[in-house]
Amino acid sequence: MITVGGIIGAGLFVGSSAAIATAGPAAVVSYALAGAAILLVMLIVRRMAAAGAGAGSFTELVRQGLGEGAGFVSGWLYWYFWAVVVPIEALAGANILAPLVRLPAWQISLALLTVMTAVNLVSRRSYGECEFWLSSIKVAGVVAFIGVAFAYASGLTAPGGPTWSNLYAHGGFAPAGVMAVLAAVPSAIFSLTGAEIGTLAAAESVDPARVIGRMTRSLALRILLFYVASILLIAAVVPWTDVKPGVSPFAAALEVMHVRGGAAAMNFVVLTAVLSCLNSALYITSRVLRTLAFKGDAPRWLAQASAQEAPGRAILASSLFGYLALFASVVSPQAVFAFLVNTSGAVMMFVYILLCLAQLRAHARQRARRRAGAWFYPVAAAAVIAVIAAALTAMAAIPGLASQLYCSVAAAALVVGACVLRRFKPAGRPRDAAGEPGRGAGPALPRRLEAAIAYAPVRE
Repeated sequence: MITVGGIIGAGLFVGSSAAIATAGPAAVVSYALAGAAILLVMLIVRRMAAAGAGAGSFTELVRQGLGEGAGFVSGWLYWYFWAVVVPIEALAGANILAPLVRLPAWQISLALLTVMTAVNLVSRRSYGECEFWLSSIKVAGVVAFIGVAFAYASGLTAPGGPTWSNLYAHGGFAPAGVMAVLAAVPSAIFSLTGAEIGTLAAAESVDPARVIGRMTRSLALRILLFYVASILLIAAVVPWTDVKPGVSPFAAALEVMHVRGGAAAMNFVVLTAVLSCLNSALYITSRVLRTLAFKGDAPRWLAQASAQEAPGRAILASSLFGYLALFASVVSPQAVFAFLVNTSGAVMMFVYILLCLAQLRAHARQRARRRAGAWFYPVAAAAVIAVIAAALTAMAAIPGLASQLYCSVAAAALVVGACVLRRFKPAGRPRDAAGEPGRGAGPALPRRLEAAIAYAPVRE
């Protein structure tokens, strides 16, 4: 359910409107390409985890494959991506609740962020329980929508008969051409980002490799059902020319189908999706920050955890970034906050590229131990890189998306620069002869995380 919660978010319920408005009904192809890329990424993660290179720790797989510098860059880029998601989801939740709660949006955002921070601080179990129920509501909402929309598009409930003609009647299936389809892939990947949340949670389970394997096998069905089927049915029910970016296409489809109470129900489902993403974003940022602290790439004191194994200091540090970003959204919405949002636009794709490069290098190293079918994984890595490269090229060609790409490149360059400077500073206290952290080097890893995060030698 944590994996489902990572996949189904506001990116599906609201963000898909931008993809449909950009590519028309062919947005379903954009989501299929993005879904295939994410699926291949998860297969690569499973392969590398099974080989013992991190045993389930997502960002640490890059470190194991490409070295300390790449681990530093991937870890901080991944943390930054989800740290920006925190204020975005808090503001989205505030906009949904604003008509019901007569308070300024920034106050509602602060309240939501405070509540979810408290949930994560209590224990890791409280996060899991909360995510389970929020994910259950989202799944029920999507399944119900698919059933209602399919009945309408097939003519069972539509007064005018089947509406499948909307897929090609308004300028064709791909009215804006192939480039628009490729340009919609980044937003689709952004929507699908979160599937790897399960790998971070699996690192805290009893058997990480088994959990990741089971999760990956069911991921394809979830992507096809929740995303591709939903987008296809929306385009069949609502003419794509009527879809407005930023407005939930699910709500628009329910309005077209004259579903009583559909708008209120969808607002409730979207609110649960927003809270789920906010909850997961805090979970992810805290775990990644704690891992960076263990590696000496972040202050050691951030690795401290409570008796309930909740990394309280890392949670508070990540939530502090969220509070500062919310403050920026009030005092400088068109400058500072807009810059934060734009710089995260393509960051996740850079992390995926690093992961695929780590797989290619690991494959080259293991020539003597290759098993049957091992050829699939370097091919999968190359395919993911090709899809992402095509999407980034399309972003650069479209003025509205080029700024996001350039801001993301600037953010990545800053992290790479910090990595270069990091090499000239002590990485932390040395280890003793047994390889354990020396006195004052920071807390020891919990037993379940020892198998998930492989310590690398401290840089002298």
